[in-house]
Amino acid sequence: MTDKKHKQHEPKEEQVTEAPIEATEQPQVDVNALMKRLEEAEAQAAEHRSDLQRERAEFVNYKNRIMRDQETSRANMKGDILQKVLPVLDDLERALQNRPVDDAWAGGVELIARKFQSVLESEGVKRIEAEGEPFDPNFHEAISHEPNSDVPSEHVIAVVRNGYVIGERVIRPALVRVAQ
Repeated sequence: MTDKKHKQHEPKEEQVTEAPIEATEQPQVDVNALMKRLEEAEAQAAEHRSDLQRERAEFVNYKNRIMRDQETSRANMKGDILQKVLPVLDDLERALQNRPVDDAWAGGVELIARKFQSVLESEGVKRIEAEGEPFDPNFHEAISHEPNSDVPSEHVIAVVRNGYVIGERVIRPALVRVAQ
């Protein structure tokens, strides 16, 4: 009996039938309008891509400019400091030129001068070689023009004070005597 009661309360399955979709029914779409919207979207995407590429290029140029400016700034600071220190080297060289031959202190001064030179070289500082070279106002400062039969005209006869460069920047031009 319980089976009968249980069966009476079960819901009956209803059959749902769907109406067949006709193959001839299609949504009304304006293909030309869609094509126009697609072309506009592609043009806008190309414009955004172009803007992005331009911004990236500007950023790369900015980074390169900043790095170049920092390098220039460092070189200028280094050059400014070296301009203040070079007179000390000049004094050491003058002391060595006028030293007594047999004094022990002269060897110590010579070691100090060599150490000073090696520190400068390690920082990229180079002495301007001028003696016998053609006079170049970019690297030389003439303190006199003298007649000299041993040296061609407009060539350096002697260096009075050494000049130095760091990279391509002249820290201090060489003071020279020039042949007429």
